[in-house]
Amino acid sequence: MAVKVAIIYYSATGTTYELAKAVEEGAKNAGAEVRFRKVKELAPEEAINSNKGWAAHRKETQNINEATLEDLEWADAIIIGSPTRYGLPAAQVKQFMDMTGPLWGQGKLINKIASSFATTATQHGGQETTITAMNNVFYHWGSIIVAPSYADPIMFQSGNPYGASFTSNNGELNPDETAKAAARFQGKRVTEVTAQFVAGKK
Repeated sequence: MAVKVAIIYYSATGTTYELAKAVEEGAKNAGAEVRFRKVKELAPEEAINSNKGWAAHRKETQNINEATLEDLEWADAIIIGSPTRYGLPAAQVKQFMDMTGPLWGQGKLINKIASSFATTATQHGGQETTITAMNNVFYHWGSIIVAPSYADPIMFQSGNPYGASFTSNNGELNPDETAKAAARFQGKRVTEVTAQFVAGKK
């Protein structure tokens, strides 16, 4: 039976979305059943419409389902991606995580495999702190964190063992092949480790 992987992300203008799609590709290629979900947008309409890239991306992804707590309960593994806001996850991701109290209280997130990835507008803009901030939530959930580490040569090229990441140069650049390959590896590694863990429990 295929392991179940929930890939949940937030993206304003599409950078994190592109990485999330690469994570999804890696997970599916490794045999996972995937739910690809975005978190709910919190920004006001005037803010979105004032940025052409933001408005265009929202329209592009309007048919992607929003993440729910049921997606987390369903999953064997959870991979969450966020752009960085002052070295922390975006408010949209944080709010989704803050809503997980009912599952946490029932112990339903214990022993889920978890992993995270991030994007920034500038170099050294907080990719690692954003990833580790999301991992802090996983510790509280009782989840088991699986980072890509340097378990594949591509991670030496991408340079971030904590999770896939990319610097967009203030939105001017789309994720390059190195970043996408690292994201695909992260999806693959999480799927493979999850499959071993699920088989071991049985």
